[in-house]
Amino acid sequence: MYLRHFGLREAPFSLTPDTSFFFACSNYQEGLNTLLVAARNGEGFIKITGEVGNGKTLLCRKFLATLNQGKQSTNLIGTQDEATEARAGLHFITAYLPNPYLEPRSLLMALADEFRIELDNNVDQHQLLKEITRALLNFAREGKRVLVCLDEAQAMPLESMEVLRLLTNLETEKRKLLQVVLFGQPELNDHLQHHSVRQLRQRISFQYELKGLRQDELERYLRHRLAVAGYAGDTLFNKYAVAKLHRVTGGTPRLINIVAHKALMLAFADGRQQVTRKHISLAAVDTPEVRRDWQPWALWFGGAGVVALITSLLVLQ
Repeated sequence: MYLRHFGLREAPFSLTPDTSFFFACSNYQEGLNTLLVAARNGEGFIKITGEVGNGKTLLCRKFLATLNQGKQSTNLIGTQDEATEARAGLHFITAYLPNPYLEPRSLLMALADEFRIELDNNVDQHQLLKEITRALLNFAREGKRVLVCLDEAQAMPLESMEVLRLLTNLETEKRKLLQVVLFGQPELNDHLQHHSVRQLRQRISFQYELKGLRQDELERYLRHRLAVAGYAGDTLFNKYAVAKLHRVTGGTPRLINIVAHKALMLAFADGRQQVTRKHISLAAVDTPEVRRDWQPWALWFGGAGVVALITSLLVLQ
């Protein structure tokens, strides 16, 4: 709707976790660094937690893309020699499970599918484990490391977590055959406190908590996404709009994207070339989960919703 109006190639605030829009603020860069260093270390479980909407899936995809492209730069790995060694000597086989709410056999079948292991549909769990073990050993002989990323890990049944732990027991004389990264909401921490998974909990060698954007990072975040989407100007959000946007979203990236997208729609309908504080307020009142600090006039407009308001503004033009 507003792309041509603002000179954009694509929507800058889509909710799809597109790695080309990854913004390396301090928190996200530290999270990515933690993952890359932990992957190079090659042992144990890695845990990344964060509230809903804080960008865990995007970080996961960026991490996998960086591993697969071999782009461990010197500031991520350490010294220049270490970075050169990482690029030259490490090759990762990765598996990504976006929905780990699977009972043990289904989890093993999903892993076998990710590793491209051909199996009969009626294979029993014992044979399934043997085939996965054989594949992991073959990868190790070829000098490849195997890493599994599980998104929404707080939903994984405890029995399936234990199966994963048993798989990570497999090792050569030098290293483990399988490394696991758990991405989850804070509930994952409560999940891991269960007595039955205490051995897994002890094997978490690296962990990081992903938080939202600070207020001083939000303007750069907006500029970055707009630039990736093709915007050639200075900024589309004035400083009052940025301050309001951070206040109502608390720095949560998903909420920022939702409110920013609606605010651009409103600015377009208003015939403006820049988003103002008023546009943010109107967009926020139509968005569940944002912080409630509206002005009375914003509450009055909010009843009809953003789409209805845009329609009425366009009719009046």
